[in-house]
Amino acid sequence: MPTTKSAIKAARQNLKRRKFNLLTQNKVKAAVKQFKKLTTAGKLEEARKALENVFSAYDKAAKKGIIKKNNANRHKSRLSKLIASNKKAA
Repeated sequence: MPTTKSAIKAARQNLKRRKFNLLTQNKVKAAVKQFKKLTTAGKLEEARKALENVFSAYDKAAKKGIIKKNNANRHKSRLSKLIASNKKAA
C-alpha cells in the first residue's frame, strides 16, 4: 500500500486512467467484433459503415496513447484487406 501522499494520489490516478483505458479498449474490440460479424455474413455495405466506426475507434485510442499509432494503422490495414477480399469473393 502506498504510504506517502504523492504515492496515494498516483495510485488514485492510476485507477482512473485504467478505467478509462479499459473502456476505450472495449469500444475498439466491440467495433471490430461488429465489423467481422457483418463481413462474415456477407453484408458488405453495412460492413463499410461499420469499418468507419472501427477506424474512428482505433484513431481515438491511438490519439490518447492507449495503443500505439502504428499498431492502430496495422489493424486498420488488415481489416481493410479483409473487406476487400470479401468483395472479390462476392
